Amino acid sequence: MTAPAQGGAAPRRRGRPSRTQSAEGPAMRDRILEAARTEFSARGYEKTSVRGIAKAAGVDSALVHHYFGTKEQVFASAIEEAFAPALEAPAAIEDGPLDGVGERLTRFIFGVWENPATRVPLLAIVRSAVNNDTAAAVFRRLIATQLLGRVARQVDQPDAELRAELAAAQLVGTAMLRYVIQIEPLASADPEAIIARIAPVVQGHLTGP
Repeated sequence: MTAPAQGGAAPRRRGRPSRTQSAEGPAMRDRILEAARTEFSARGYEKTSVRGIAKAAGVDSALVHHYFGTKEQVFASAIEEAFAPALEAPAAIEDGPLDGVGERLTRFIFGVWENPATRVPLLAIVRSAVNNDTAAAVFRRLIATQLLGRVARQVDQPDAELRAELAAAQLVGTAMLRYVIQIEPLASADPEAIIARIAPVVQGHLTGP
């Protein structure tokens, strides 16, 4: 029978984070999320693994599971924070007269996409959602519950949910062609020119007859 090591630390149970790692709390959680966003951005959902995220964060896989659970749950947490700027879009509806809501909402969404700091994580989200059913389901839940639902509640129409979805389809579709697929001449067009053409359509979806 082998005697336990003298003077050393008690062995850590497999599958559990060390006391030192878990004690770092919110800072460690943010570190893992940052690594996850980087990995999903570089590799997409399909090729990203919990082990890869852990390696990028400088921790073991058990700690990733400790904070987030499965890869799907890590992805959901990572994209929710990355998508947070776009979730402020409903405020664009409230801030001003109803007849200008289309332009305010369109300008807000394109402002998020035009900003490199917010565009990069959004690209990672969209590319992952396009290529993987699980990622698409996570993205769909986020859009439906936290964005479209909030927009619909501010549209005083009997078919508010459909109106919000049609407005989102117009904006997301244009963003996909411009920023993800990069079809010309749309990809290189002046953002103000795009807003001028798209805003009246979004306005019609939200408040038109």
